[in-house]
Amino acid sequence: MNRKELYKDKLQMDYFSESYIKFEEDFYRYSADGTPLTFIIDDILLSMALSRKNYFKLNKEKSVDGRDHYFQFQVALESDNKNVRTFRYVGQSATNMQNYV
Repeated sequence: MNRKELYKDKLQMDYFSESYIKFEEDFYRYSADGTPLTFIIDDILLSMALSRKNYFKLNKEKSVDGRDHYFQFQVALESDNKNVRTFRYVGQSATNMQNYV
C-alpha cells in the first residue's frame, strides 16, 4: 500500500465554511499557475500530512508577485472518527512559516 492509499478518505478540507472560501480567494490571488485548485487540493492535503506540517508553500516561481506564500491551516481530528483529519484555513503569509511552527 502506498502513502496516497494510506491517507485515502482520511484528509478533508473544511469545504463548507467561510475559511475555505477565503482560502480559494487567497490561493487564486497569489497563484500564477492557472491550475484549478480542485485538481490539486488532494495533493496539497497529502503533502501537509506526510510532512506533518499545518501549512504549504506556494513557491515564488508559481506566484504572481515572485514571492513565496505560505497558506496555514488548523488541523483537527473529527470527533466521530479519529482517523479523519480536517484542515481549516487560518490565513496566508509571505513570511517563512517554519519560524512559527
